[in-house]
Amino acid sequence: MRVAPRSAPSITSAAKSLANKPIQLQRAAFSTSRQNNARNQIYDTVRNPAAFQTYLQLSSSSRTPLLTFWTTSWCGTCRKMKPLLEELVGSGVGEAEGGVGLVEVECDAPDVMNENMGMTYMITSIPTLLSFDGGEAMTQTKVVDARRLRDRAWLEEWIRTEAKRHGGRGGGGGGAGGLLEGLFGSWKN
Repeated sequence: MRVAPRSAPSITSAAKSLANKPIQLQRAAFSTSRQNNARNQIYDTVRNPAAFQTYLQLSSSSRTPLLTFWTTSWCGTCRKMKPLLEELVGSGVGEAEGGVGLVEVECDAPDVMNENMGMTYMITSIPTLLSFDGGEAMTQTKVVDARRLRDRAWLEEWIRTEAKRHGGRGGGGGGAGGLLEGLFGSWKN
């Protein structure tokens, strides 16, 4: 018994079957800027200037502010505040605004003390929260008031405000206005 070879469907029959089905097109997303799916980062405690510089560079290259929590080994208040900060950052506070990094800087670590890092960044009180954006300290929004550092709602808002900076050199603001506002007035209407 001989079986006749089956012929391939012609282009016209394929076109006819497609003509009866609706065509769904998908648009490809093209953008010149990268999509920011920022995730908050909690880094290991800094006990030497090299580690601090590494975290500053990571923060700057990822365009996320680095929140630094300046402490000492003997500070009881710091030990109470650190878990709150880590909980807030770890739970995603600030991710919707662009994300942040958090690192504890131990001021009484020998290498940190020898390099005078506290003096370099004007750390005059322990504990202190200081944000860095693009490698620059945002001294206008530095927090040294222990009452504010214990206030969960206030800290959440501060983290969100700092996260808005996301490498844009601004947006976080602390009401200081910066140098240009002093020279030319407010740019906001």
